[in-house]
Amino acid sequence: MTEDEIAVMDGGTCILQLRGVRPFFSDKYDITKHPNYKYLSDYDKKNTFDMEKHLRRRPALVKPDEPFDYYEISEADLQEDTDHE
Repeated sequence: MTEDEIAVMDGGTCILQLRGVRPFFSDKYDITKHPNYKYLSDYDKKNTFDMEKHLRRRPALVKPDEPFDYYEISEADLQEDTDHE
């Protein structure tokens, strides 16, 4: 398809590109039909997750006087791990 053809595609369809599979057309799923739609913030703004509130409410994972191990990882260390996969 050309860019122009993609730009004027039907709004109810999409092109999915998954690893190992050629791109294909699919109908879009109407999330309002899902049984758990009522839990989304699209349904009710009260369902919006507030990260700041969550961080204030949850207990500390490590107590102030509890010893713990500390590891510093650099970006180079992460790159080395991906090179070995």
